[in-house]
Amino acid sequence: MAIKKIIENVYQISLGMVNCFIIDDDRLTLVDTGFPGSEKKIFDALSEIGKKPADIKQIILTHLHPDHTGSAADIQKLLRIPIFAHSADAMLIRKGVGAREPMTRTPGFFPWFIFNLFMRNAQSTIKPVDPITTLHDEQLLPILSGMTVIHTPGHSEGHISLLLEKEQVLIAGDICGNAGGLNYSILYEDPVLGKQTLKKVAKYNFNIACFGHGNPLIGRANKKFMEKFK
Repeated sequence: MAIKKIIENVYQISLGMVNCFIIDDDRLTLVDTGFPGSEKKIFDALSEIGKKPADIKQIILTHLHPDHTGSAADIQKLLRIPIFAHSADAMLIRKGVGAREPMTRTPGFFPWFIFNLFMRNAQSTIKPVDPITTLHDEQLLPILSGMTVIHTPGHSEGHISLLLEKEQVLIAGDICGNAGGLNYSILYEDPVLGKQTLKKVAKYNFNIACFGHGNPLIGRANKKFMEKFK
């Protein structure tokens, strides 16, 4: 199955190298949209849980990179739904800009290998997305029992993570990853700020963390953040 239940009403959809997420609160919220051309994979995955594309009522983008925003414009055009993002990244997404340069690669063999295999020649543009409604730090969204927007810059200036407080689930985006173990993301606009962000996020109360890349981290997730990102 392309879709995996994380908890009741929260699902991860695997799109190959990247994940997106569905939050089922009667109306569906799609978090991130994968690379360009991912809409069919997303819609097909929904059918596995008895949902259809028209059940998606809004999209939240964690940040501007094309593996997270690539299908946003096409899905918005098909479904005529609002899209939300932090203001710092929204201003570029509206223009079809999918990256800021320069970005710094995390040290080590694994980041070097992944960067050279998949990312060195990756596209940095997307179809422009407009309109976008902007979000801000600590904004509480009326999704499930309440979802808090956490501004988590470093990987990108306008990166956000999403905390379902009652459910203790963090949708972390690309502040870090869990492919082969919990670790830093491959690239950061600002590595120092990215490390500060991880320490900030670890102070929140979440038992499960979900990532743009890799598997969910289940059980004591915030404590594992504290231990890893000292």
